Amino acid sequence: MKASFWHEKWNKNEIPFHEGETNLQLLAHFDKLALPKGSRVLLPLCGKTRDIAWLLNKGYRVVGAELSELAIKTLFDDLGVEPEISSVGELIHYRAKGIDIFVGDIFNVSTELLGTVDAIYDRAALVALPETTRNQYTLHLINVTGKAPQLLITYAYNQQLMDGPPFSISEEEVKRHYSEAYQVEIVDSLDVAGGLKGKVTSVETTWLLK
Repeated sequence: MKASFWHEKWNKNEIPFHEGETNLQLLAHFDKLALPKGSRVLLPLCGKTRDIAWLLNKGYRVVGAELSELAIKTLFDDLGVEPEISSVGELIHYRAKGIDIFVGDIFNVSTELLGTVDAIYDRAALVALPETTRNQYTLHLINVTGKAPQLLITYAYNQQLMDGPPFSISEEEVKRHYSEAYQVEIVDSLDVAGGLKGKVTSVETTWLLK
């Protein structure tokens, strides 16, 4: 999936993956990470998600990575916050009180740039990546965060009936990527109402990686 694919999606506002409200699985299961207030949560490929506002309002700090600068400009507009903007290598750093977002290729985000990460919330990153990239992504995430615990959301459906993103990711694949670094536990699994994109029967699974 080339960068141009995502830039085109944002430019055309073709972003069905964006949820206008806080994600229900985040609301239901975030407390399972058992994070004290002030903890710093990484949202990879974050877009302009409303989940960031919820985390900030709950007293957490947020760090994100996102390819589209348009998405991040909109995010800060929605938050009603004026960011400081600077260049750091090949990335653009948007920052304000309690929030840091790095715009560019997530594989250019290093441990040094990220700083402390207490947990990861991956709602739309792993599922957005093609199979050929997912192993590189999961290893990168483990390495740059020092195996920070995760709340992860995936979908499983017949990939022959619909192409991703979001891509179908099986239980076996999640364990293949993460079982060496984490204890992997399913905390919720439910049918997607109306089918994924209204097209295919799909199961949404929420994982706790600790």
